[in-house]
Amino acid sequence: MNNYHRFDCVIVGAGGAGMMAALEASQRVGTAVVSKLYPTRSHTGAAQGGIAAALANLEDDSWENHAYDTIKGGDFLVDQTAAEILARDAVECIYQLEHWGLPFDRTPAGKISQRRFGGHTKPNPDYDPSAPPGSPNARPRVPVMRSCHSADRTGHMILQTLYQQCIKQGVTFFDEFHMTDLILVDGECRGIVALEIATGQLHVFHAKSVLLATGGFGRMFKVSSNAYALTGDGPAIAYQHGLPLEDMEFFQFHPTGIYRLGILLSEACRGDGGVMINDQGERFMERYAPNLKDLASRDVCSRSIYQEVRAGRGIGGKDYVYLDIRAETINRFGTSPTGKPVDHRWVESRLPDIIDFSRTYLGVDPIREPVPIQPTAHYAMGGLPTDIDGRVLRDETGAIVPGLYAAGESACVSVHGANRLGTNSLVDLVVFGRRSGRDMARYARDHDFKPLPPKPEAASHAKIRGFLERPRNYPWVKLRDRLQHVMMDDCGVYRTGEGLERARREVASLKEQYATLGVQDKGSVFNTGLLEVLEFGNLLDLAEATVASALARTESRGAHSREDFPDRDDSRFFAHSFAFRDGPDSVRLAYRDVDVIYIEKDGQRQPKYPLEIRKY
Repeated sequence: MNNYHRFDCVIVGAGGAGMMAALEASQRVGTAVVSKLYPTRSHTGAAQGGIAAALANLEDDSWENHAYDTIKGGDFLVDQTAAEILARDAVECIYQLEHWGLPFDRTPAGKISQRRFGGHTKPNPDYDPSAPPGSPNARPRVPVMRSCHSADRTGHMILQTLYQQCIKQGVTFFDEFHMTDLILVDGECRGIVALEIATGQLHVFHAKSVLLATGGFGRMFKVSSNAYALTGDGPAIAYQHGLPLEDMEFFQFHPTGIYRLGILLSEACRGDGGVMINDQGERFMERYAPNLKDLASRDVCSRSIYQEVRAGRGIGGKDYVYLDIRAETINRFGTSPTGKPVDHRWVESRLPDIIDFSRTYLGVDPIREPVPIQPTAHYAMGGLPTDIDGRVLRDETGAIVPGLYAAGESACVSVHGANRLGTNSLVDLVVFGRRSGRDMARYARDHDFKPLPPKPEAASHAKIRGFLERPRNYPWVKLRDRLQHVMMDDCGVYRTGEGLERARREVASLKEQYATLGVQDKGSVFNTGLLEVLEFGNLLDLAEATVASALARTESRGAHSREDFPDRDDSRFFAHSFAFRDGPDSVRLAYRDVDVIYIEKDGQRQPKYPLEIRKY
């Protein structure tokens, strides 16, 4: 039949991870990419500032420095083997992208240019522990230029490059197909079901191996940098089938979102010398992170903005501060990465899209005035648990689901731990997208197609029929607004047990109402209302897992900041959380140890990356 398709490998999602995997798998076996968007509209294209790799083109650097920063930046909840793979493979992946034609910015010598980003450091060669606090020599580590960039359009350029290579290689694309179900038989993945948006027809994709690369789920929050399509379809559908979600309590809020809109102003602004200032004109990060200042990690910067607002130092007493990238400000604070004075032409050449966003959406010209900013929900450190080859884990013991893979923001390797460093997201996509594509192709070559159950699309058909047949008794958009408000208010940058319990009750109430929803449009062709209701259901499940995981973790670590438990508790919570759906409205939690690399030193076995209190 026309609605049945068979491929060795099926990849769901056409962002950086999905297309990188497709390039690897399609060299070996028949491969298809199923995407609810046209590929070059995938959210990878919104990444601005760069992709990290220790090329050492402008300063001394090493992959070991990159791995260390990744582990420390993740507040030590990072699986350390995965971090070392990320840092080592990053260099090779950058050169592979370059050879495919990605137009990186260049140094005068013709090498790939690099810029500074928050949390990326190297040892300070002039470090003196006896130096006065606040002096340059008192800093054990200093910022390093590690982020490879193409102006402030790096993600866009990666996406275009990968798509061109996929077309050249003959990858089959099914654009604007919305995944509605996984086909799991006896604990093994045998394909997916997807809704063709143009016709409303359900399609069955029979596969030996499936990769979920559907991106993040920031639309559960009111203020988010995420596109409307980022509703976590892959992780949510797997969760509905009883598979776990790992580290869902860790959701990153980027400090520099456009006020009220959430549209991202890249960390490249601060990497290129911009600073955040309060109502008194102070560069307030000197107070919270005296060593790295505005280049501290994102969780630190976001909390600092909230503290400035609480102290009454928001602009005009309101709930935002300024991001200032004017040339005169960069020169005044001496933050230019070149070490020399800059002018507005230099700033505009480095950050053209960011400047255009501010002019378009705020009517503010960053060349002449500072930009109002506030933290915006940005990135999920949690997701489907996987091993280093992208194989999805069935539970906290490490058992795998045969034939099922995940990569990118859908997955939790865990290479970001409790807080992702800027520019590590794009590295994650290409490094672990590539590894996943290779392994899913290996699995497909080693196995035959297994039979599908009778009518694998039946569950999706019944679910969709329910929404179409029920009357529209309540506007679903109002329910989504309630979800986004409670998640922003009670499960945002700062959290308390009381607030999280309130969020838990609200999500449970919303799930009850969701079960009675109907859609107004009863048609089948481009029924966007139906699609958005399906997506909303996925967000509800992901919010449920997020709140339950955050409520149980009674400590503060990385992006998870509990005001009622302000300290990190390594004795109880140096572990990854696994959230399982336990009935329609409850969550069961389990925990798995963090992967720690041990070495022999002075005749003793000790951690290669010892736990420490984060100090900036």
